[in-house]
This record gives sequence, structure tokens and C-alpha cells, in this order.
Amino acid sequence: MKKLLCCCALGTFLSAGIAAQRGGGAAAAPAPSGPAYPAWAYAITPPPPPGAPRPPAPAEDTTTVHHIPGTTRAFTVAQIADLRGPADWFPEDHPAMPSIVAVGRQPTVRSCSYCHYPNGKGRSSNGGVAGLPVAYFLQTLSDFKNDLRKPGDPRKVNVNQMIAFAKNMTPEEMRSAAEYFASVPWTQWVRVVEARMVPKTDAEGSIFFKAPGGGMEPIGMRIIETPEDDEQTEPLRNPRSGFIAYAPPGSVKKGEALVTTGGNGRTVACGSCHGADLRGLGPVPGIAGRSPSYLARQMFDIQSGARHGDWAALMKPVVAKLTNEDMVNIAAYVSSRPMPPAPGSRLQTN
Repeated sequence: MKKLLCCCALGTFLSAGIAAQRGGGAAAAPAPSGPAYPAWAYAITPPPPPGAPRPPAPAEDTTTVHHIPGTTRAFTVAQIADLRGPADWFPEDHPAMPSIVAVGRQPTVRSCSYCHYPNGKGRSSNGGVAGLPVAYFLQTLSDFKNDLRKPGDPRKVNVNQMIAFAKNMTPEEMRSAAEYFASVPWTQWVRVVEARMVPKTDAEGSIFFKAPGGGMEPIGMRIIETPEDDEQTEPLRNPRSGFIAYAPPGSVKKGEALVTTGGNGRTVACGSCHGADLRGLGPVPGIAGRSPSYLARQMFDIQSGARHGDWAALMKPVVAKLTNEDMVNIAAYVSSRPMPPAPGSRLQTN
């Protein structure tokens, strides 16, 4: 199974990383409920049946050297998944990384590049941080540090990890990371496709990977964001291999109405704060072309009261009336907005 989420034998550093990415180590907590909860956005791995242990991950080959398209560089899975400084497939795609981004400050602060990639694109399980305004980035870290930002679904392990990292970061490290990622432009990363039937998937580490047995299933009222190429995402962690987001037919058009007009008072037109093109306005972050799973999580986190802070207070009345269907439609439209093509990307802009 290629979705082992870098299950490498590299000592305690990688052991901690594996547990985090697979959802291990999370305190038992009930799932949220209600018509607004977008379960699809959190992609929580179902627990094993009562009394049954979670099956162990198969042993991963950590010595074979791997290659990916577009580079002559080659790494083992152990190098790719090293929390102390993961492999950088394409250093030409981004500026020189500051130490906190490249290697972190072990053992209390993991390298930013491990989860968010050196280019800041991240994956559907976390947030894309490239191109975020410095002020917004710093406020976000401050909110994590001061327990103002928590996951709307308490089973979302990596948010709780981010809280711990922020509490251990110095102001200088925070600014260094913020200025670095702000300097990396956000480019095309997600391809939105409307479809009634979608590939069957399994949630692993808060990412939907294609089910080993294949097959298709109805999409229902959800977005299924899955790697364009499972293996390139995991275990190879290719920062040029993006995601495809399957959305219900008609959702992009319905989302456009909500986003651009506010839907007759159901919400507020997003462009009034995020800019007419939704690519950000001053300290307000861009949302166009970003992960629909991440966008929906933030809407629900704020609506449910799990996320506080200055920016959340501004968003609270915006998301107060939204249902899961509204979040599906809004995320589908916003994520479908075209962005400049990324270096070496196989994605096509809309």
C-alpha cells in the first residue's frame, strides 16, 4: 500500500511523524454532528471496530532510491520523510529556506517544509501557506500559540500538533517563516471537476486516497479531494503533483452565486474582503484556487466556535448561516478559480 504516509524506521523523529500523519496518538473524541458539519473536509480515518486494534502499517522499504519526473535528484523514503529536514525535490522552485522552514528546531518544532512542502503548497490535510500575507501568517501563529485556534473536529491531530509547534516558536522564527512563505507565490494546485460518480477512496492521514479495490460511488453532498497521483503524493511527497477535487454537478455555479452576491443575506460576498479576484487584499489572505477541504474546515471551525481571534471574529457572521451544502458550493467555486500555472505542473488552468 503506497499510502503509508512515510512509515520509515528513522528513530523517534519519524515515528512521531508517522503517528501524526496516520492520525495516531489522537485523544478519543466524538465526531461533531449537525447539518453544517462537513465530515468530508476532515477526512478522519474511521476507527477499527470496538475491541479490534488498528492494523499495523506494513513495513516500508526505506533504502530503495526513488525518482520523480522533472528532476535528476533521487531520494530514499527515509530521506523524503525525515522530520529533521525532508528531501527537497525542486530547490529551484523556491527561495533559499530559512532554518525553521528547512529543518525546524528539533525536537519541539518540526520543519515547516515537512507538512507544507518547501514551496508552501501543502496537502489537503493541512493548509497551503504560500503567498499568505505576513501579517495574516503571524496572526495565525499567534492564535495557535494562545489557544485561540483549534480544530472544529477534535480528532484532527495535525491542528493540535500545530498548536504545540507555535507555542515553542520564537518571534524571530515566526517572522522568518512568515516572510519566506509570503515570498512564494500561490499557483495552480487544485483541479475542480464536477461529477456524479467518483472513485472510491479511503481516508488516511486526513487525505482521501483511491481505494485499493478501485470502483466508483455516488458523490453525494461532499467534495472528494484526492491526489492527482497517489504515489507522487505519498510516499514520494512530490511538491509539483497536486490534487483533483470532485464536486457535485452544479456546485460551482451555485457557489458562484453565494460568493459573488451573498445569496440574499445567507452570507456576505467574499470579494468585499478577499478582493474581487479572491486572491487577497492587503493583510486579508487569498482564497482562490486553494484546497476546498481546507476552506470548508475553516468555515466550520469558525462557525462552531473552535477558531477565534481577530480574523475569525470578522468571519463569524459570514459563516453563521451556512449549511454543509453551502460550504460544498462555496468551496467548489472558490477552489475552481484559475491561478497562474506552477513550475513543471501538469495541471491545466480553468
